[in-house]
Amino acid sequence: MKGRYLIGVDEAGRGPLAGPVSVAAVSARVGNVKRLTSNTSNKNGLPRLRDSKQLSESQRERWFRFLKNEKRAGRLDFASALVGSRTIDRRGIVRAVKLAMSRALRRLRGVAPARCLVLLDGGLTAPRAFQNQRTIIGGDRREPLIMLASIIAKVRRDRQMIRQARRFPAYDFAAHKGYGTAVHYRALRRHGLSPIHRLSYLTNHPVPRKTRDTPP
Repeated sequence: MKGRYLIGVDEAGRGPLAGPVSVAAVSARVGNVKRLTSNTSNKNGLPRLRDSKQLSESQRERWFRFLKNEKRAGRLDFASALVGSRTIDRRGIVRAVKLAMSRALRRLRGVAPARCLVLLDGGLTAPRAFQNQRTIIGGDRREPLIMLASIIAKVRRDRQMIRQARRFPAYDFAAHKGYGTAVHYRALRRHGLSPIHRLSYLTNHPVPRKTRDTPP
């Protein structure tokens, strides 16, 4: 694999009641991966690299800023894609994740499918054009490039939900990011569905069925 690329892929937002699902892909030449992920925290004052769920929001943002600088310097590349609630309702979450993954992989610069190994978390699979791929159970805890992808996917989705909180302040999306918290369910009972709620995720919950096209 010398001179070729490794790509880490992970997703965020499979389970929330509202908002998009996010997939990120991080690519680096094989020779650069160890340098990027070994002792990076110590050298750059970053928290230890872990799965995004084990980092605080501020820690994820610090990693994201570092990765943006690495991308500008040409030492790695990353891309992400969001697929919204309407597509999730129409096509299902599995197909929505696949769509977001395809978009993220296409946005990587200079990566030919035949010249890379794609490392994916959990049950994810890359498009068939990527013949060299490996799905790793618990990959977001074991593979550094997947950990980095999980951070990017999470940061991009969280930022989107913070923007949506300004559009729909009744739901407090900035706090819970669309997940099914008690506060979120209280807002649903009071205000009904917003345009970014996933109807297919709420079929068994007694919330008012206001039109999703009209902001509350």
